[in-house]
Amino acid sequence: MSIEGDRVRVGIRVDVPVDRAFELFTAHIDQWWRRGSKYRVSGRHRGVLRIEPHVGGRLFETWQGPTGAAQVVATGEVLRWEPPALLQLRWRNVNFRGDEATTLTVRFEAQGASTWVSVTHEGFAALRPDHPARHGHQGAAFVRMMGMWWGELLRSLHERALGEG
Repeated sequence: MSIEGDRVRVGIRVDVPVDRAFELFTAHIDQWWRRGSKYRVSGRHRGVLRIEPHVGGRLFETWQGPTGAAQVVATGEVLRWEPPALLQLRWRNVNFRGDEATTLTVRFEAQGASTWVSVTHEGFAALRPDHPARHGHQGAAFVRMMGMWWGELLRSLHERALGEG
């Protein structure tokens, strides 16, 4: 993990070819993205996470609400869709105001039969110091917290890729 001002970079090697790593990250995101309120809007409900595979597509989660009605929350918009090398999203937590957003860039680099998957999440400086997404953390402490969060998610992707072998 590296912390650079208002960005965090986290990476992990997954033991699948680059095209499969991209497919796991995108088309199968619901299978590896951790569950629970720390990672998903649906919290304790059984939600399904998806990415629409095109520029302008959404990263969104759906689940059944308490009344039985479908709930849908989008937390990302695809800015760049360049399989199998790059995915970039405009990222918006559910507690972001209309004009608040950060940028998430995911790169997939072949390393022989494996793939290096790197996540760069940036733009945190645009969030006000008392923003709820900060959970009371400022500066490097907040970015470090985000790096650990992404690290946990990438470990889940790594574990999912291990199941491929």
